[in-house]
Amino acid sequence: MLIGVNVPNFGPGTSPAVLRDWARTVEGLGFDLLMVSDHVVVTPDVAEQYPAPFYEPFTTLSWLAGVTERIRLGTTVLIAPYRHPLLVARMAANLSELSGDRLVLGVGIGWARQEFEVLGVPFHRRGALTDELITTVREAWRDAGYRAGRIPIWVGGHSDGALRRAVRLGDAWHPLRQTLGQWRESLARLAKVAAAEERPLPELTPRILLRLTDEPLADRRLGEGTLDQVVGDLELLRADGARAVVLDPFPGDPEQTRHPAAAWHALAAVRKEFR
Repeated sequence: MLIGVNVPNFGPGTSPAVLRDWARTVEGLGFDLLMVSDHVVVTPDVAEQYPAPFYEPFTTLSWLAGVTERIRLGTTVLIAPYRHPLLVARMAANLSELSGDRLVLGVGIGWARQEFEVLGVPFHRRGALTDELITTVREAWRDAGYRAGRIPIWVGGHSDGALRRAVRLGDAWHPLRQTLGQWRESLARLAKVAAAEERPLPELTPRILLRLTDEPLADRRLGEGTLDQVVGDLELLRADGARAVVLDPFPGDPEQTRHPAAAWHALAAVRKEFR
């Protein structure tokens, strides 16, 4: 099972130097994936959770590809309706080739209504637009001129629409920050969708929170609690057939982006105990 890290590409403590340090630290610790998030306009609804500066993912990953050697690079997740599908196809193909075929393209439908309004994208069509983007991108990559190679597409979300999208169009299903109960319930629904569609299950690639505590937690999401609890969660996900797990060390407080060393220590502890 691959283990990745969702690196904060936003917030008051984030800068090119910090992003470079994040990349070198994550790769140096032996993680398999480095992934970043996506927003185009930091509208008030976005800023409440992910304040500026917000570094655009394709630009950021292209730069980080040059300061890393081995680690795979990806989006968790690219908001599909925000960009023209052929632009995404070209940027992703170029980034994949320039990085040595290290790209994973995670996509989702988005949630920030104000950002959709500013970009002139109809919020109510975001699911259909995401389906169109995945289909168009795959068709474009069949053209030898794109030089896309093999870029996996991870489909984010755990709504019924997201599960159908993952089964029909994705290489992997990429849910975010679930509890154990939510994970198991969503996994059961995913199996039913796959059976109804007469298609195989997509690969399982969840993103879970990473928040270490001194004392065990009873009511928690996957990835929260003592080191033993978090390692246990990773073992559980591996037993459930997960192909990759992305650890998300952002606790929700943007001020914490000024102190990345705390997250690095937590990541190092997990990596030492789980192989």
